[in-house]
Amino acid sequence: MNPFYAILLGIVQGLTEFLPVSSTAHLTLAGKLLNVVDLNHPEAWTEFIAVMQLGTVAAVIVYFWSDLWEMAVALFRDLTGPPKPEGRFTERSRMALYIIIGTLPVALIGLSLKHIIEGALTKTTIVIAASMIALALLLWLAEEFARHVRGLAQITWVDALVVGFAQACALIPGSSRSGTTITAGLFLGLTRETAARFSFLLSIPAVVASGIYELAKIHGTFELGMGNLLISTVVSGVVGYAAIAWLLKFLMRHTTMVFIWYRLILGVLLITLLLNDLMLP
Repeated sequence: MNPFYAILLGIVQGLTEFLPVSSTAHLTLAGKLLNVVDLNHPEAWTEFIAVMQLGTVAAVIVYFWSDLWEMAVALFRDLTGPPKPEGRFTERSRMALYIIIGTLPVALIGLSLKHIIEGALTKTTIVIAASMIALALLLWLAEEFARHVRGLAQITWVDALVVGFAQACALIPGSSRSGTTITAGLFLGLTRETAARFSFLLSIPAVVASGIYELAKIHGTFELGMGNLLISTVVSGVVGYAAIAWLLKFLMRHTTMVFIWYRLILGVLLITLLLNDLMLP
């Protein structure tokens, strides 16, 4: 890999991490086209993606810094202070607890299926194509039949757990972390903006933990280049911040149909290429 490829991959990560189109799928497809994904050593690509996601999670933290700080302070006060007549936990501290609850499924499933996730199976084009199409259909159902009326203040611990299990499905490339969590949020009756906002906040613990875990395994030697990894991570953070701001404004006035059509078209295109032996499986 060279620095130019690293910049391209950082742009792809930043643009697709928060849009419901699957950053892992786009990165893996881009990596195959650039010939930097070695299916004989797929764990190296898993490490690269996981660490690069620290750039986009930094973008989430910066964008939602005031919300995160208020939640942390509120949770500390409610846990250490005396109970209040209206209940121990305020809206802000409850949201902090819901993020913790929603992170448990992906942590448990991720550790349990670690070898499969890091293996070659999840890097294959057919898995990516099938996931792109399947999630597109689910997102379409959510848009068509779900009520989009509940705000952030109306989220419950059950909602957090359901969205958390949906986030665990994003371990399959092509499904999309934001795609699965936003889809689950819409099925639960959340507004589009609320579903996206909770999706972004919920991604922070899981992505930070995954990135640090993979970074710790590198031990200073990385076949794709530590310099390239640093470049990609920084670029993904800058682009990711812009993507968050754009998507939240977009969902205030529009549905997710543009992403549904994009996923369907890309999924069908990938299957067509596979059937014509134009892309490595």
